[in-house]
Amino acid sequence: MNTLTAPTSSRPRIVGLTGGIGSGKTTVLQLFSALGVPCLQADRQAALYYRQDDFLLDIRRLFGDSVFNGSVVDKRAIASIVFNDPHMLARLNALIHPRVARDLHRWCRLQHAPYVIFESAILYESGLHTDVDAVVAVYLDKAERLRRLQLRDHTSPHELEARMRNQLSPEELLDRADYVILNYEGNPRQRQVTTIHNRLLLL
Repeated sequence: MNTLTAPTSSRPRIVGLTGGIGSGKTTVLQLFSALGVPCLQADRQAALYYRQDDFLLDIRRLFGDSVFNGSVVDKRAIASIVFNDPHMLARLNALIHPRVARDLHRWCRLQHAPYVIFESAILYESGLHTDVDAVVAVYLDKAERLRRLQLRDHTSPHELEARMRNQLSPEELLDRADYVILNYEGNPRQRQVTTIHNRLLLL
């Protein structure tokens, strides 16, 4: 629909940025940031919780001592559990996503800009899309995403497939998003980001 809804309080509008793992969201986020748009990443915000005692207690209750090395959480151990067990993934998300939503709105109220960008790979899957006013999706087909991720992270195809199964398909993201960035060579990201930015400023 390519429209922003009116903000519900005295704050900038929130534009969600999403896309499947390996689609190039981080690069796109950097381009928005270079245009002066305040940006917040869900993963980085969530990483802060692993330093908080109350959250660590919840993690220990959920997963037990096996995911701890002393007092430090072994995130790879958690990932190996949740990406193969939808029930445990849902329980972990129930710990993280309400905290992220709370912090997103607190952060947003401190910003002075027409709109802000909130980046999350699982914006729809987490339910956090209900906290944004519009969505930008970064699209790249699955085969190319797998190729780039294997080169970048040296992650096994099996592990990547497990993670992708817990995300919406790129095609569904295309259907649901208000704006789309096609992240292919020969289709300049900067031009697409600038076009979307200018449209958002006019709304």
